[in-house]
Amino acid sequence: MNSVVRSGAARTAVADEREADIEAAAGKMSRLRFLIALDALLVEGSVSRAAERLGIGTPAMSRLLGQIREIYGDPIFLRRGRTMVPTPFAEQLRQRLRALATEAEALLNASGRMEPVATAPARTSLPRPLLKAPPLAMRQTVTLEGEPTPEQLALRLNEIAQDAEPQRRLAKHIATIGTGPGHSRPLTMEEAEEAMSIVLAGEADPIQIGALFVALQYRGIVAPELAGLVRAARQMAGLQPPGSAAADLDWPAYLSPRRGSAPWFLFSAKLLANAGKRVLLHGLDGREAYLDTALAYLGIRVCGSVGEARSRLETDRIAFLPLGSISVQLRALMQLYALFEMRSPLNLLVHLLNPLGASASLLGVPGHSYREIMRDAAALLGWQDLTIISNSRDVAQAMPPRAMPLVHLFDGEPEESIVKSAARQEPHRARTGMNTMEFWSAVWEGAARDEHAVDVVVTTTAIALCLLEGKGMAWDDAYALAKRLWSERT
Repeated sequence: MNSVVRSGAARTAVADEREADIEAAAGKMSRLRFLIALDALLVEGSVSRAAERLGIGTPAMSRLLGQIREIYGDPIFLRRGRTMVPTPFAEQLRQRLRALATEAEALLNASGRMEPVATAPARTSLPRPLLKAPPLAMRQTVTLEGEPTPEQLALRLNEIAQDAEPQRRLAKHIATIGTGPGHSRPLTMEEAEEAMSIVLAGEADPIQIGALFVALQYRGIVAPELAGLVRAARQMAGLQPPGSAAADLDWPAYLSPRRGSAPWFLFSAKLLANAGKRVLLHGLDGREAYLDTALAYLGIRVCGSVGEARSRLETDRIAFLPLGSISVQLRALMQLYALFEMRSPLNLLVHLLNPLGASASLLGVPGHSYREIMRDAAALLGWQDLTIISNSRDVAQAMPPRAMPLVHLFDGEPEESIVKSAARQEPHRARTGMNTMEFWSAVWEGAARDEHAVDVVVTTTAIALCLLEGKGMAWDDAYALAKRLWSERT
């Protein structure tokens, strides 16, 4: 009797174990839908279009995206206006997901050709996709007669070998990003680096240059693409790696010729130099937006080469380096603005040049949507310490009395903070009879009073001090030190 009871209990235990295994397997199978959903999101770049592609409702797709974010612990997409930009992590998954989805479809349809690749690519943290050339798009339900399939298009681009002519290789990259929504993908960091190297080497057709940058701008650049462009530009210009200790602070200042406000940020840079910090400013040239007048007034030398800037930092602790002295090719490319009448990824690239490999960078970024892209690109490039102020597209400068969200890298780790200045009201300047630059210099000399302008300078200086000193300096201490530096400026 006891043996029968034990036998029944054993059968029950085995049955329970099998049910648990079945439930676990079912759970794993159900998780595959997240990969299908993520693949559709990456291809379409839109929640609504991905939902339409998979035949589900937009709210259901939004819930799937939320669950995908929880699974990976990554935002997956960042909102940029009306578009969604994939994070660097999501970009790493793109080709593997495309290969997996395409091969699954081929197996279910009992058709398609799978071509495994034996070798793994260099400089990547993820294995090579299963397919030799993952298609950029999904198959259409209805196709036109003679219309090539996504697989055929992908194979055609893949046939362009690494030893092909430069213009042909660049054409491959343009086709990869420019075929249109749902039929293209962003470039990898290595692909973007190759494309930019071809352009800077003078091996691209002028039409290709315009097509490349307009396609990137229209679709919206992602962090790996931007990092690849910057890496090519720095390599072609022979710039020093980050952390080379030639400068303490890198401060890009690419001012628009239409900018009419006074360059208060230069006072902050001068205060830091007075405190012993080596500050390198770089921009288009000294003639833009009062810069020539302002630099001369403060005794900041405009340098004709990277080597001269390095020497000037040793003696004066502050210097301005025009873009043309960094790279003649980049300066020429920046003039494409007159032909496009719009900005391009070049306007982001120059902010990340860091010509002397300073240990810290202070950036002004055009709009909130670019903050994370610039920060992630800097991290991919190996930048360790960085602060981004997103209220000015030309240069890092505080804008009190508004609370300012800041994006950082501290020792390579991303962080965010909010700074509230001491100002209580918006700027208001009484009529003085002086023009913009006369009033600007009078504030420095103490001949004119403008509490708001002083708070712009002090707050900007405090932000830079917190960046340079790292987490060890509290905001109140940095602000107090910045006030003291201002009071002792003359």
